Amino acid sequence: MAELIVALDVSSTAEVVRAVDRLGDTVSFYKIGLELFSAEGPDVVRAVKGRGKKVFLDLKLHDIPRTVERAVKAGAALGVDLMTLHAAGGKAMVFAAKDAALACGAGAPKLLAVTMLTSLDASDLADLGVTRNMTAQVEALGRLACMNGADGIVCSPKEVARMRTVLGPGALLVTPGVRPAGAAVGDQKRVATPAQAVWDGSTHLVVGRPILEAADPCAAARAIAEEMTLASAVTP
Repeated sequence: MAELIVALDVSSTAEVVRAVDRLGDTVSFYKIGLELFSAEGPDVVRAVKGRGKKVFLDLKLHDIPRTVERAVKAGAALGVDLMTLHAAGGKAMVFAAKDAALACGAGAPKLLAVTMLTSLDASDLADLGVTRNMTAQVEALGRLACMNGADGIVCSPKEVARMRTVLGPGALLVTPGVRPAGAAVGDQKRVATPAQAVWDGSTHLVVGRPILEAADPCAAARAIAEEMTLASAVTP
């Protein structure tokens, strides 16, 4: 069954604590991104873990292998459950990250490779000098990462079905760009509903503003979770 991850798109630990406490038992998994971590540091991870929640630390590591290796060990020491790194960092970097995770034992974070950001589309690929289409680019980077130790990838809803076929049943497919029907798209260009993402093979759905900015965040989170559960049980 796919898991819901709520993206903590706030700017301080105090706001994080209010959001996590307000959602209570409704949500068990949270994403901490670069902006929040840069502002608040490891203490914000400790605040969420201290409330018995799982943490997806989304820093998109991209550096020389030794630096990324040490960053993974630091994340493991904080107890994070998922971490991201850029597949474009190459084979040696991904392998070093996985080696570091294995050295941390059973509680080590799972590693997710970022292929192409969901804010990018075909015109952006052209600007970057990439001649492959979006699906082919995501596939190539996903294969590279998972063949060198990544546990799965982050990919948009538009690539999930293909990547499930390419990477097989065991890969984690973590999907941002998920919006309930009728929700504002915002800065995401490649989006889908929770049900569609689950049908296509996502293992984790990342949703932020549609929950945190809802009049009733708990009700919004429950509605998405229920849609995910129903989608898991029903073939479209």
